[in-house]
Amino acid sequence: MKSGGMKLTGMNVLAEEEWQARETAHLTRMRQWTGPHTERRARGEKHPVLDFLFSYYSHKPSHLERWQPGAGVVLAGTSARRFLDRRGFGEVTGGVALVDVELTAARAKSAGFLVKLLRATASRPPRLSCFGLHEWAMVYRESAEQVRHAQVPLRLGSAGTDEVVESMGVRCGHFDAFRFFTEPARPRNELQPTRVTQIDFEQPGCLHANMDLFKWAYKLDPFVPAELIGDCFALAAEIRAFDMRASPYDLADYGYPAVRIETPAGRADYARAQAEFAQRAAPLRERLIAICEQLSTPAVP
Repeated sequence: MKSGGMKLTGMNVLAEEEWQARETAHLTRMRQWTGPHTERRARGEKHPVLDFLFSYYSHKPSHLERWQPGAGVVLAGTSARRFLDRRGFGEVTGGVALVDVELTAARAKSAGFLVKLLRATASRPPRLSCFGLHEWAMVYRESAEQVRHAQVPLRLGSAGTDEVVESMGVRCGHFDAFRFFTEPARPRNELQPTRVTQIDFEQPGCLHANMDLFKWAYKLDPFVPAELIGDCFALAAEIRAFDMRASPYDLADYGYPAVRIETPAGRADYARAQAEFAQRAAPLRERLIAICEQLSTPAVP
């Protein structure tokens, strides 16, 4: 089933050398992550921090490397014709662009949901009191064989990890983190988020909500410029590293010094980083909101 086409106005023409330079820069930037990941995968080597960016998030490395201009951009030059093999691209005056983009009803509905979610998140003040205990709650009262990253030791051992959860309390409002809590940990969470209440709970201080900007960006393909997807991915990678540094795992051998949230100094460091990530995520969220608004508004015939 089709919905109305996306209204494309104010087309911006990029000269061949300009868009090719952007394409090369994007590829070079993304290969900082995709190259090592592909090499590790070829060796059968797991990484407890970085694999998440390519397993939990389902955007393939090859797709992450792929450049695209987004809507409203004409690619000039003969080499732009290779984009005609991609979904949604067609010939226009001056080159190649996304044209006559028909939205499925499902895509338009998804964009409408994202507008509500991203706007609601942006409207709230950052809440900086969770201290990353979601990762601790995912191993609470688990045996050594059940721990998610069994190849990595727990810094405080199982008993010490459980004690931190019990003494500090858990205040996680992100459903896609909460759903991985162990059964004994769930009742200890101050909040009980569900998929239905996702819009009611998400807030800009949440590290996972800010990492998820990458997911929302690639799910809007091909309407999002590759550079925005890359910006969201780069932020997600940085947040993921910090999030795991604050986790119960000992990742020193992987080059990740611990943020000891079980101490007052560690909690202060965590809250400070949360605030900084929230500030950096805000303009990315606003750019995605603008794209979602276009996608969820049918074009006038």
